[in-house]
Amino acid sequence: MKDVNLLISNGVNIQKSLELFGDMETYNATLYDFLKEVEEKLAKIKKYKEISDMANYAILVHSLKSDSKYFGFEKLAELAYNHEMESKANNMYYVTDHFDELMQEANRIVSLVKKYMGIETHNTATPISPSKPLEIKNKTILVVDDSTVVRNFVYKIFNHEYDVMIANDGKEALDIIRANTDDKIVGVLLDLNMPNVDGFQVLEYFKQGNLFTRIPVAIITGEGTQSNIQRAYQYPIVDMLQKPFNEVNVKNIVEKLIMVRNMNQNQQQ
Repeated sequence: MKDVNLLISNGVNIQKSLELFGDMETYNATLYDFLKEVEEKLAKIKKYKEISDMANYAILVHSLKSDSKYFGFEKLAELAYNHEMESKANNMYYVTDHFDELMQEANRIVSLVKKYMGIETHNTATPISPSKPLEIKNKTILVVDDSTVVRNFVYKIFNHEYDVMIANDGKEALDIIRANTDDKIVGVLLDLNMPNVDGFQVLEYFKQGNLFTRIPVAIITGEGTQSNIQRAYQYPIVDMLQKPFNEVNVKNIVEKLIMVRNMNQNQQQ
């Protein structure tokens, strides 16, 4: 049996995490998702640091920060946030000088989680894979986020009520949307800060294709700068939900998406 005191005694803020996950069963299940991707993410962070690619480095440490906040890894979240801010400022000196500190804390957390879960390797539960565009069904919600934790959290909330498709980035999202010829996607939850194709590029695609009335979009993001918030609201999005959020927040914003879609459909009839 998992002993939550092991996490608490090692500085994990479980009480704060349960504001998002609701109960320890959901928290524990989502920890498997975290372990599925964290070591690969750390390897990519190291690679981008070594080639001085601060743009992609910032995106990945931002994702690490968000995941750490969700699980109550407060020290790791703080370190990742500092790296995010400094890499966005292209401050290679800071990144280089403090990189070992970030990696040591990240590896400490990974080891702690494995010990808590009673596993010695990162072979964990099978992750939820993105559905293929041809499998779009009625009442489909598309979740676009580079965080496995966020995608699978939303999936667990809605998979009994909706078909939930997930995309790792904007490129995958656009492939799915282009295949949505029968208007079966009832709403999109879209992150802004993603690699390859970001959320703003997806919003611009919707604008150019006049898609907002067909597929309402809500933003779920940890990118809370005032300039980006204002930029996002220049598009006809339904609402914006900033991370971290909880199950009630997500349900409310999906209800808004469905309401807007139904209104748009009624006006077109």
